[in-house]
Amino acid sequence: MTTENTSVNCAVECVNGCIKGDACPNEAYIQQASTFIENTSLDKMLEIAEEAVRKKIMARATEPRKWVMPEDLE
Repeated sequence: MTTENTSVNCAVECVNGCIKGDACPNEAYIQQASTFIENTSLDKMLEIAEEAVRKKIMARATEPRKWVMPEDLE
């Protein structure tokens, strides 16, 4: 198994739970996410998501068109 000094690809190695336990480098993010979920209403989360989608659509609309040539697809 991994030691404390090696890096861990959490998306791959921790799919069945954190392999580092209390030494998890993402522990702070887990706590922040839990606090956000507990203290934010579902309606507010939906507002945040809608705003993010709106910003992404606006960003795409202002980008210049990109042409893709058939030879570039190979």
